[in-house]
Amino acid sequence: MGNDSIRTVGVVGAGQMGGGIAHVAAVVASRDVILTDISQELADKGKALIDRFLGKAVAKGKLSDEQRVAALQRVHPHGSIEALADADIIIEAATENIELKLRIFQSMDRIAREGVILASNTSSIPITRMAAATSRPDKVIGMHFMNPVPIMKLIEVITAIQTSDETLATTVALGEAMGKTCIGAKDYPGFIANRILMPYINEAFFALFEGVGEAEGIDQVMKLGTNVPMGPLTLADFIGLDTVLAILEVLYQGLGDPKYRPCPLLRKYVEAGYLGRKVGKGVYPY
Repeated sequence: MGNDSIRTVGVVGAGQMGGGIAHVAAVVASRDVILTDISQELADKGKALIDRFLGKAVAKGKLSDEQRVAALQRVHPHGSIEALADADIIIEAATENIELKLRIFQSMDRIAREGVILASNTSSIPITRMAAATSRPDKVIGMHFMNPVPIMKLIEVITAIQTSDETLATTVALGEAMGKTCIGAKDYPGFIANRILMPYINEAFFALFEGVGEAEGIDQVMKLGTNVPMGPLTLADFIGLDTVLAILEVLYQGLGDPKYRPCPLLRKYVEAGYLGRKVGKGVYPY
């Protein structure tokens, strides 16, 4: 299956990441999108988020109102995963939970036509394990988009042991049609991005935990000293401290190296429910 045969993109999960993937598929790649979630209400909310993002682009003169309307007409929200039967590729963007993702992949495998690629937007969960849960392991691949999807240029494309060269080529072609740069990674814990990023964030928590500096100071040192757009603690709040902790656990368990041991202070924040911007409080109040 070549990229030219992928006319309809299915997305499982209409949250921030799934909505963003639907956005670039519909707006940039001009594909029809079937956007699904566990209820019609959540799927509709995902489309509404796309509409708001497009409205801002129109206000800035980056998009015409005709283009906005045309793009929205390509997004079809559904409250049932069964709607994905018409998709030419399905991209899963659900919560980072291995058991949930395995169930979703089994459902995607049952619903999708023969030959349809099943992709996951996971940031840390093994693609090889998800592939093994299907009857088409050669058609399973990772498409790790960065947040916010419409803005960030990267897709980390992760090949499982079972992934075929044809699946990889078709996926990369679609990613490029979405306006992204696709970088290949092998299916090992954290892939490339999070294997490097999470220890960096974790070390910032250890510096805070041990009193080496205050939160604002740690962030300012990294912003002004290394020219990153936001400091590591601010970035952790943006990602979600529960997500950071979950990925560090995957790295720690999967690689068995103590350098990935999550900082006790990070655990305390998560236990307290201080998960970052999405709940109004993390390392910083919002």
